[in-house]
Amino acid sequence: MPSKNNELREPARRRCIKFAAMSGVALATGALGLGYGQAQAQGASARTVRIGYQKYGTLVMLRARGTLEKRLAKQGVKVAWLEFPAGPQLLEGLNAGAIDFGTVGETPPIFAQAAGVDFVYVGNEPSAPASEAIVVPHDSPIKSIADLRGKRVALNKGSNVHYLLVRALKHVGLGYADIQPVYLAPADARAAFTQGSIDAWAIWDPYFAAIEKQTGARILANGTGLVDNTQFYLAARGFATAQPQHVHAVLDELVDTDAWAKGNPAAVAQELAPLVGLDSAIVEVAARRASYGVARVSDKVLASQQTIADTFGELKLIPKPIVVKDAQWLA
Repeated sequence: MPSKNNELREPARRRCIKFAAMSGVALATGALGLGYGQAQAQGASARTVRIGYQKYGTLVMLRARGTLEKRLAKQGVKVAWLEFPAGPQLLEGLNAGAIDFGTVGETPPIFAQAAGVDFVYVGNEPSAPASEAIVVPHDSPIKSIADLRGKRVALNKGSNVHYLLVRALKHVGLGYADIQPVYLAPADARAAFTQGSIDAWAIWDPYFAAIEKQTGARILANGTGLVDNTQFYLAARGFATAQPQHVHAVLDELVDTDAWAKGNPAAVAQELAPLVGLDSAIVEVAARRASYGVARVSDKVLASQQTIADTFGELKLIPKPIVVKDAQWLA
């Protein structure tokens, strides 16, 4: 693969698309408007690859580098970047036909597939279990996961930390019904956490690093020994089938971006800090906990996803059983 210029450039003006924070199983209701095929047909003449990203991660760095735009411009193809607050909302956007490609944690695809969203797994980063945690205020009387019985625990429903919470509770002999889940998006959960209206918060980086460093929040448990916390790259099935060369182009550029980021966490922090609105020291904590190295999704990784799906099925948190391999991309 040809080498890329590792010097990061200033990003273009941020564009953000906002969606209602629906529950995980509402993804397939059509409430967001156009289906993929209709939206894609209407926008086909623009020849644009639409990428959904979250506040932090390799896609944010790729956007800043601008190398994907340069690569696809040679083919007359543009790139549009749309920001989402979390994985479930991003998959709502994919279901609505607003994006073609995006990145989410390990749990959102389970809820989305169970709800009938037509996507495929096209790649993943290595697991990063230390990048998510269940935290409490520094002066909380709660000392362990076992102390969460009957307590209010905030999380973004259907996000990666949903599975972390389930696994952490099971590890100490508690069931999901033993706590009071409070479903909140990260910004609302942070406000609730600092105001004392919840007892604990299950959250991922960089929000995790921020609450830890800014308020002294204590970690009850991170994902180590409990979950993989794998970051996935997904594409709308119709897009991946019709434009596999564009999917491969995005993945190739992510490989190069990851290679740079892996050896330069301090530089990553300097680049991402103004983009995510956090101090670079906080972002560096998150960067050092992250994992880098995009790969095609293996059978082992899919088997791990199936375990998550089966767990949520048993808990009746998804409406029906699913076969994760049905969403495997074989191109």
